[in-house]
Amino acid sequence: MCSPEHFAVEYAINPWMDVTAPVDAELAVKQWDRLRETLLGLGHEVHLLTPERGLPDMVFAANGAFVVDGTVYGAQFKHEQRAAEAAAHRAFYEEHGWRFIAPSETNEGEGDFAYLPDAHGGLILAGHGFRTELAGHAEAQEALSRPVVSLRLVDPRFYHLDVALASIDDENIVYYPGAFSAASQKVLAQLFPDAVLADDEDALAFGLNLVSDGLNVVLNSEATRLAGKLKAAGYTPVPVELAELKKGGGSVKCCIAELRH
Repeated sequence: MCSPEHFAVEYAINPWMDVTAPVDAELAVKQWDRLRETLLGLGHEVHLLTPERGLPDMVFAANGAFVVDGTVYGAQFKHEQRAAEAAAHRAFYEEHGWRFIAPSETNEGEGDFAYLPDAHGGLILAGHGFRTELAGHAEAQEALSRPVVSLRLVDPRFYHLDVALASIDDENIVYYPGAFSAASQKVLAQLFPDAVLADDEDALAFGLNLVSDGLNVVLNSEATRLAGKLKAAGYTPVPVELAELKKGGGSVKCCIAELRH
């Protein structure tokens, strides 16, 4: 995770960003800190990336890389405003002794990649259409030695896979069908017949931008119906308020890069 102490909406690179809407940086840090404390309270270890001035989106740590079984496939951002974030993430992983594979294709880390270790022998779901290029999917497959299923995103409000889909345990997902092309919807229905489906209201409340440890699902507090569906499916919803960071187009998952040893 990376503190939002420099967070601001200084440019607009997704439909959620409005440079005219004021951001309360102090409140953003408080809300982020509650998210960090929630993860610690659930028994997880949290490593911190040092925020850098001039990189207001660094709080969205999920976008900096994608880690599977101790191997890190680095990010290469689409927009120049975020490009320098990639080096900060690479430095973190190399300092901690991870095997790092530098990308040559545009991809935005866990923003567009999700991993399910027990689904079909270990499967990577990958989004394209707005940020990550299809060539990045092929590069990730080579780097991580896992099959990659490409899913086409068609609604600019769901510009990253992680605002439309999330893994809720090692073999199942929750997603919003409307974010995907008709063909990708069929692929998801075939691969995950028992998936939890979100409606547009919860999807637009960033409810799918969540993190799950297989039991506890930390999600945006606005997504109340989705929390109910997850509870009915046997999970424990853990709601967190992140209204300020939503102004940058992100929520729970965007703030968390998962370190899979």
